[in-house]
Amino acid sequence: MRRVLYWAAIVGVRHNPWLKPIYDRLLAAGKPKKLALTACSRRILLALNEMARSGRTWDPVLA
Repeated sequence: MRRVLYWAAIVGVRHNPWLKPIYDRLLAAGKPKKLALTACSRRILLALNEMARSGRTWDPVLA
């Protein structure tokens, strides 16, 4: 699971308009790249958990 979330974060920070600003903000704050990717992985996990709990599908506006 950890590997899947990490790779999702790598792709997400390059192509996802929801995740890229989070990653850029962490880098601007002086965080190491690996820590920023781990934080993005956690954000993805939290979003997936909320989607499973509420039964909703992905909506970038609500993210």
